[in-house]
Amino acid sequence: MADYDVRMIMLSTQDLDASINFYVDTLGFALKFRDGGHFAALDGGSLTLALATAIDHPKPGAVVPGIKTDDVDAAAAAVEAGGGAIIKAAYNDAHERRAVVYDNQGNALVFYSPLPR
Repeated sequence: MADYDVRMIMLSTQDLDASINFYVDTLGFALKFRDGGHFAALDGGSLTLALATAIDHPKPGAVVPGIKTDDVDAAAAAVEAGGGAIIKAAYNDAHERRAVVYDNQGNALVFYSPLPR
């Protein structure tokens, strides 16, 4: 069996500039590179967060990444302030605090932070 090392999560966008501005300005991601008006790669730490238009995205809207953060509430608030929407406000489940949001292009994101033991 082959070894797999997931290195990228791809999100769809209809407006690459608006998406880049959202992730860089609102959430603080660093832009690694951009390929014209159809693809951009952001530094997501251990993964690359890719933004792609229909030219490069195999199934727009199909991926929902989980993003670990120290402050779920602040992250959700930043999304809303940046033009996104809170779908499920921050809440605690059995192991972590979560919030489900839509970015400014309608992509779903889940912010999470482990609860203290």
